Amino acid sequence: MGFVYNAEYLHFFERSRSEYIRSLGMSYVEIERRGCLLPVREAFCRYRRPAHYDDVLYIRAGISECRHASLTFLYEIYAEDKRTLLAEGRTEHACINRSGKPVRLPDWLLTLISQDGSSPQAMPQYAR
Repeated sequence: MGFVYNAEYLHFFERSRSEYIRSLGMSYVEIERRGCLLPVREAFCRYRRPAHYDDVLYIRAGISECRHASLTFLYEIYAEDKRTLLAEGRTEHACINRSGKPVRLPDWLLTLISQDGSSPQAMPQYAR
């Protein structure tokens, strides 16, 4: 049909989440290596306008909420002009250990996240 398949937006979220963490100075792989796993427990996407095959997209990502044992990321997907909002969404992540048990967010991760200092609305990180 020439449109980006709806589930592909979750892949966009995942890639932008990894790039966001990398922009703070750590890779997602390193977070997991340190024993903090962040599986998605809920995902939401609201489609505003369609993206088309081979479009250049820009994705803003940020963290809107940190709880004791979870994080919520927000996303905005824009067209190449960086003004036309195509989709917005969020993913909620549990923090678990390697045994699959919920654990508190470690202090080193909270410190990493606090480096950003932006409000969720500002979400300054663009990723292609």
